[in-house]
Amino acid sequence: MSKDQTILFHSTIFGPIHSRRLGVSLGVNLMPSDGKICSFDCLYCEAGYNAQGAGKAGLPSAEQVERDLDAKLAEMKRNGDPLDVITFSGNGEPTLHPEFPRIIDIVTRLRDKYYPDAKISVLTNSTRIFDPAVAEALKRVDNNILKLDSAIAHTMRAINQPLNPGCLPEGVIDAPIARLGEGARRIVRLDGQRAVTHYRVEKTSHGRALLRLRLETGRTHQIRVHLAHIGCPIVGDYLYGQPLDALPGRFALHSAYLHLTQPITGQAVELHEPLPDVLRALL
Repeated sequence: MSKDQTILFHSTIFGPIHSRRLGVSLGVNLMPSDGKICSFDCLYCEAGYNAQGAGKAGLPSAEQVERDLDAKLAEMKRNGDPLDVITFSGNGEPTLHPEFPRIIDIVTRLRDKYYPDAKISVLTNSTRIFDPAVAEALKRVDNNILKLDSAIAHTMRAINQPLNPGCLPEGVIDAPIARLGEGARRIVRLDGQRAVTHYRVEKTSHGRALLRLRLETGRTHQIRVHLAHIGCPIVGDYLYGQPLDALPGRFALHSAYLHLTQPITGQAVELHEPLPDVLRALL
């Protein structure tokens, strides 16, 4: 671990600790054991700033969470240790884990096996509740602790420093992309290929943002995956967000400008295409 790192949790299962709010709490860390991954970069975060990096350990698999939690709960039960709550916390935002819904079900089953009276809590910054799978998983949890530091937009930006382009006027998403299973779907994962997307907010209206994006790399579904990863899925994206009736057969992604070199003549070619009316009407 780097001398500049201030992460708190160096294992997938930690504790139990005595919490003033929750009682005897056993922690579940779905982020790396040697780094931090979060969609916020809060000034006060006890785990430190995102700049310390994501580490090299990677995200724990659902199988690792199940194995480690089963062993810990069995040990506590043998020892007669009390348990009030199993809490998803750790080195970042737990709902960013691509297997979060499945892990909720695993933890619930193990809770029921060893400590059926214990609660399950999730500490989340709410940036992933747009995802239907995440939202449904959170509904199965006893105690959702969703944060809101300020209802004033500029105060929230100053305190939480969100990575969502709806909150920041411009930025860079540098997050590796990997294939998820055998299908077309991709996810952000530490063992994926490097992917970099630059964005700038051109306009916001009715809870939506018009972004201008520039690709530094060219991974499959890169724009769609990156925007969904930071909590700002493309409107109408049926694979990474939610479909929209107003956009039958498509979603709100448009190629506005292409610059390339003609392979035979070597001449520079520039192509421009204005935003179509069907997308302009969404703002």
